[in-house]
Amino acid sequence: MTFDAIVTEQHPPKHSRLAGWYERADLVDTFAVRLPSGANTNIRSIGQAILGQPAPWFRALLATRDNIVRLFGLQTSAELRGKNSEKDRIDFFPILSADDNELILGEDDRHLDFRISLMIERAGSGPAVVFATTAVRCNNQLGRVYLAAIKPFHRLVVRSHLQRAAKAGFAVPSMV
Repeated sequence: MTFDAIVTEQHPPKHSRLAGWYERADLVDTFAVRLPSGANTNIRSIGQAILGQPAPWFRALLATRDNIVRLFGLQTSAELRGKNSEKDRIDFFPILSADDNELILGEDDRHLDFRISLMIERAGSGPAVVFATTAVRCNNQLGRVYLAAIKPFHRLVVRSHLQRAAKAGFAVPSMV
């Protein structure tokens, strides 16, 4: 039996620890997908399943992004990985806080600050749902230009990452 991983756009969860970011954010969006029955509901494992092993097309897109942002003196994903090597992180995203239901990742930079909330909502006898919320605050004109350039790709990437993880049953990718 295959799992139908339908990703839907949602209102940002009011009970998220990220809610304080919504009002002043230049971008806030939330996408959600339900977990297949029997899936691991550990929020760190879910975060690793979503962000830990991106699709090859995303890696190529990220490499293109890195080549462009380097010209403007912005941090590349490799620089973020190196800078955050001692921190608790998933790929190049530093984990800023975590509890049983929500993982907050993010970074502050001179052009913009961003946060990602991965939150699980467990329904009594129904399926649990994972919400992925992104909030971005631009710090200057470069941040606004950058956000405008990546926004269409961002929506595609978030949907794709959620769908890919859900179809794999939110299994934590192997580090081979």
